[in-house]
Amino acid sequence: DVIEEILRVYGYNNIDSKEKLTASIASNSRFEDYKIQKIIGDLLASKGFFEILTNSLSKPEYDKFANKNEADGVVTMLNPLSNDLSVLRTSILFTGLEVVNYNINRKNSNLLLFEFGSTYKTSSENYIEEKHLSLLSTGKRLENHWNTKAVDSDFYFLKGISEGILKRLGIVDYNIEVVDFQDYEEGVIFKSGQKEILRIGKINAKITSDLDIKQEVFHADFNWDFILTLVQKNQILFQNIPRYPEVKRDLALLLDENITFDEIQKVAFKTERKFLKDISLFDVYTGDKLPPEKKSYAVGFILQDESKTLTDKQIDKIMSKIQANLEREVGAILR
Repeated sequence: DVIEEILRVYGYNNIDSKEKLTASIASNSRFEDYKIQKIIGDLLASKGFFEILTNSLSKPEYDKFANKNEADGVVTMLNPLSNDLSVLRTSILFTGLEVVNYNINRKNSNLLLFEFGSTYKTSSENYIEEKHLSLLSTGKRLENHWNTKAVDSDFYFLKGISEGILKRLGIVDYNIEVVDFQDYEEGVIFKSGQKEILRIGKINAKITSDLDIKQEVFHADFNWDFILTLVQKNQILFQNIPRYPEVKRDLALLLDENITFDEIQKVAFKTERKFLKDISLFDVYTGDKLPPEKKSYAVGFILQDESKTLTDKQIDKIMSKIQANLEREVGAILR
């Protein structure tokens, strides 16, 4: 302000102007955290989710429910405002459940929520802060309408949303494992190598009951710090639209109850890497018409050669190899 006053008295017209203008341009990466957050936030909003922002200060009793390592400690406030705000949260789940409880108590029981936030812990006298993306789904995801029936939120809905987020970020190389968690009744974990990308599950009924929530709640917890490192490694690839048609073949497989669709995918893609483009599960049957501890999967296989039309002989040969390997590696029997 002082310089501006001096220049005004001196006269701006007395200051020579250069013929050459120089300027510096800030170089920002397209992988900046806030840019990726906006992409995913817009995606979730388009799916009907609402963003929430909860307090990082939390109740100490939530720590007994949190799924964490034994060596991890709680960060306690030295001068807390109250006992309910005396520790930093070790999980982003419980403050989100408080929002669910608040809405349900006000007759708003159909909820799709997401939050970007941090968790905190101590380990070997070091303080550790981790960024997370949390999704919460409860109640009905589709309400009664004149041409549709109400549809409840479930595990598979949230799993589909989560996989859509990973696909939008170009993260496709991961494994899915069924794992027991302290805060989930049932759940799966997505891993890249040995590191966790996210976990999805149904919240333990003991937790929802303690928070006075009388309906099922499903949760997805993304390791956002790790996701940002994966996004930066991805390359955008493109290819021409295929000129030759794809072919679909189906197999009805009798399987042990413990065999997962993920195992079938791995065997099939390992068997045929060149022409197999996609696999889909379009029917599951369990019942008294099957042997004990067995289930039936109807699986569709999409085959395509991008240089010419596949012949029936080629297709039959590929499907025979896939069927033989499924029989050998997962015990599948063709129905």
